[in-house]
Amino acid sequence: MTRFKQLARFGFFLAVIGCLVALAPTRAQAAPYAAMVIDARTGKVLHSRNADTRLHPASLTKMMTLYVAFEAIKHGEISADTVVTITGKAAAEPPSKLGLRKGQKIKLRYLIRAAAVKSANDAATAIGIAISGSEAAFARRMNRTAKALGMTRTHFKNAHGLTESGHLSTARDMTTLGRHLFYDHPDYYNLFSRRSTHAGMKSVNNTNRRFLNAYKGADGIKTGFTNAAGFNLVASAERGQERIITTVFGGRSTASRNAKVAELMDLGFRRAPSHAAVRKPELPVYAGNVGSDAPEPGAAGKTIRLITAVKRSPRPAPRPGVAQELVVDTQLASLTDSIKDAVVAVTEDGTTSPEAEAIAMVPAIETTPVPAAVQPFGGEATIASAAMTSPPPRPAAIILASLEPTAQPAEAAPEIVTRMSTSGGRHYAINVGVLGTRYHAERRLLKTALRELDTLDEALRKVIKRSDGWHANFVSLTQEQADLACRRLNARNTRCKVIGPS
Repeated sequence: MTRFKQLARFGFFLAVIGCLVALAPTRAQAAPYAAMVIDARTGKVLHSRNADTRLHPASLTKMMTLYVAFEAIKHGEISADTVVTITGKAAAEPPSKLGLRKGQKIKLRYLIRAAAVKSANDAATAIGIAISGSEAAFARRMNRTAKALGMTRTHFKNAHGLTESGHLSTARDMTTLGRHLFYDHPDYYNLFSRRSTHAGMKSVNNTNRRFLNAYKGADGIKTGFTNAAGFNLVASAERGQERIITTVFGGRSTASRNAKVAELMDLGFRRAPSHAAVRKPELPVYAGNVGSDAPEPGAAGKTIRLITAVKRSPRPAPRPGVAQELVVDTQLASLTDSIKDAVVAVTEDGTTSPEAEAIAMVPAIETTPVPAAVQPFGGEATIASAAMTSPPPRPAAIILASLEPTAQPAEAAPEIVTRMSTSGGRHYAINVGVLGTRYHAERRLLKTALRELDTLDEALRKVIKRSDGWHANFVSLTQEQADLACRRLNARNTRCKVIGPS
């Protein structure tokens, strides 16, 4: 009996080992590895492996959700300050989430921050519903945008990236999307480099902060994880004149994924030339919400602005019946009489001039008798014949226009109206350099904004062309903000000069 028990235990042990061995290949197949490395300036591929294999993108999906949101704001469909009403669908999304509640009202800008920084699923769904009226309609718009961007092997089913049948993408397509985010919407790109941000309800930390802190030059973009996808990351980093974008699918852990991305980043910087002409990707054709994807009237949190032009202005149809002929005949008769009277009145000696004789020879216009009442539209309105009498005679004295110039009254002095300022005292600016090209000036502004988020978060970046070069300015600052920003930048050996109101 003891022998039998030992054999039974040994058999059970072998069965457990067999199950573990059987499960191991299944998990490996569920999250296969893929990678892509490009030179962001030119789009040239520096490394790829399984780059066209369709895999689960996980929260890399939110890159497209945010791209569509930035596009909608740019074209006036919606504003960053639009107040969105949270639906039950959005509130019920599983973590990671911001903690939105059904019926809650929150500005779109906070939803964007939560989706970009915390990778909040409820915020992503709320963005999609606010823009397109439903998540399904928004997914169709995501797919149209993906096609316009050249993402040929991508298909979206939702706005957040949680695993769903048919919701797939590739390392190549996600790298393409990351490059478009950087070049197409540079004003929003700094969101992806924030270690933390305030999302309306609370402050949230960046899911990519470990890589941002560990890799020199890293400034974005987006992480993703599900059991089916593994640990995914699209990352971007800049060193000197070079910018590399790297994508990894199927990492085994956050640490191993970050290490692999760092390794591929180093490879990219080694292979990329030090100097290369920037060839920005072409902007996709803007379509917006079309057809059945347009939200229903009164959809929660949605504001639509349509800009249309009148293509056809048909001339109104003339009034039918005798009344039309009567009006024309009466006007002609009146016009003829008035011309005769005017010519006779201006003859200096009272005799009829040749012009008057010529006009007098014009036969009189006969009018057709009109019934006492006409009802052209079959209604109750009537046109009385008494109303069609000839106009009263013109006065004998007619004052004609003089051919001699007359003195014109002096023009009143123009009144100067000063527009009330709406800038809230933000009349100051700072200059952080004068560069040789617009591109270098825009890049200086972007890099400076990333270094000094605390004081320049609300400033506007503006490049001005002058005789000495392209001026890189931050505008719409208060005097205190401008002074503080320059003090902090100068402390970091960054040139800065305060510009007062002019």
